[in-house]
Order: sequence, then C-alpha cells, then structure tokens
Amino acid sequence: MLPQLLGCDFSSAPSRRKPVVHAIGRLDRGRVRLERVLTFETLDAWAAALAEPGPWVGGFDLPFGLPRALVEHLGWPGQWADCMAHYASVPRADIRAAFVAFCAARPAGGKFAHRATDGPAGSSPSMKWVNPPVAFMMHAGVPRLLAAGVHFPGLHPGDPGRVALEAYPGLLARELIGQRSYKSDDRSRQTAQRLIARKDLVDALEQGRSRLGLRLMLSHAQRESLVHDASGDRLDAVLCLLQAAWGWQQHHNGHPCYGLPTFDPLEGWIVTA
Repeated sequence: MLPQLLGCDFSSAPSRRKPVVHAIGRLDRGRVRLERVLTFETLDAWAAALAEPGPWVGGFDLPFGLPRALVEHLGWPGQWADCMAHYASVPRADIRAAFVAFCAARPAGGKFAHRATDGPAGSSPSMKWVNPPVAFMMHAGVPRLLAAGVHFPGLHPGDPGRVALEAYPGLLARELIGQRSYKSDDRSRQTAQRLIARKDLVDALEQGRSRLGLRLMLSHAQRESLVHDASGDRLDAVLCLLQAAWGWQQHHNGHPCYGLPTFDPLEGWIVTA
C-alpha cells in the first residue's frame, strides 16, 4: 500500500493568520499529485492529526537536532531522545540565554555552531532563536512528534507507518530559482517580483526540473492558490511534500534510511541534502 505523503510548513506559534500547513499528496510513477492542503491554527490540533493512524511519510520544515558541539559544550545528554527530552524541559528564555552566552564566547564569523547537514543543505543553524527562530520551532515541534509516536529514521524508532523526515524547502527552491526571494510575511514586501518567482518555481516543479526526478501534479485552482499565497507557506509545504516523496521513493527502492546518508545520530539530517 502506497503511503500518504505530507509536507509540513511549521509554525511554533500557529494562529489563524499563520497556521501550520500540511500539503497532502500521493506518488504515482514519478508524479506527485497534490490532493489537498490542511491548516492547523493550534499546536494541539496539529498534534492530534499526527496521532491519527497512517500510513504516511512526512517532510517537516523544522530542525530535528542540535549541533553536537553545542550539546557537548552545554553538558546536555548525548543521546538524541534524551537530549530532546531535556531540551523540551528547558524554558525558552533559558534556552535563549544559554545560546546567547555560547555565541558571545566564540569569535566573530563563527558565533553559531552548525550541524553537518547545514553545509550541503544551506540551512540556518538549528540553534538560531531569531530570523528564523528555528530553535523554538524544534522546541515546539519535536516533542509533539515524539509524543505522537512517529518514526524518526536514523534517530529514534517509532510507528513505521508514520515516518517523519526533516525537510527544508529552501534547498529545493534554490535549486530551481537560485537566490530569488519568493515569499514574505511582511505585506509591504509582497512584491510583483516575488509573485513572478513563485510562478516560476511552481512551473519548474510541474515540469520536474529538479534532481529529485519528480513532477508535481496540480489542478488549476491549486496552482493559483500556491502562486497567490504571498507568505509562501503553502508553497513551502508543497516543497516539503516533494522531499518526502523522494525519501519514500528511496525507501521503496531499498534504501534502509529513506535516502539519508550515514549521519551523526545526535544531529539529524535534512532529506535530499
């Protein structure tokens, strides 16, 4: 049975204006058909959806781990599940204070610690607490994924019918449209240039121009919805959906870890990087 695929654009403080977005689809002979888009205005509603029976494979746009150098410096647990349990128990103000102090003691140009995956993925360090606050996204998201009992390949065993992969939409977007900006939450920066970039990005996904070898299948209404969402949240969810589809395809073809390379089991790895 082919699993349902999902891509998640995550928010650590979802609301009606900025919900968590799930793009739901299926893979069929190299084509990923977008079936529907779901939104969750609270973390509780999102967590309840994660707990529903599978099978599904999801790509989630939030970091699944901290840099080993940071964890060892802070003296936090060196096993992933223990580290995440400890991290969830620390108030965000204390996390910020600890990370600020860590950065303050390091030389200019190397303030943040990075995971090994950050280089090939071009991703922000998972300890960043602003612009974007990915450290707090992890603080909100990973404990709820763990509580839902999902399977984290290479990190933590769980329900093999509900598989969570760390995704990063910027990785796929940059491959297709370079460094062009395609989204903004600031209404004053929702320009015609970003609209054109979204259209070009959707066109490239539909034509299957990425190294993933997958084509996105959309209805006219779905295409219009992705292009005209100036925040880019729906498009980011779809980019994560394509990354999840690639991971499932690798697993289906015999890769034991959904296409992920050998990686540090404390830090995690971004699928397709």
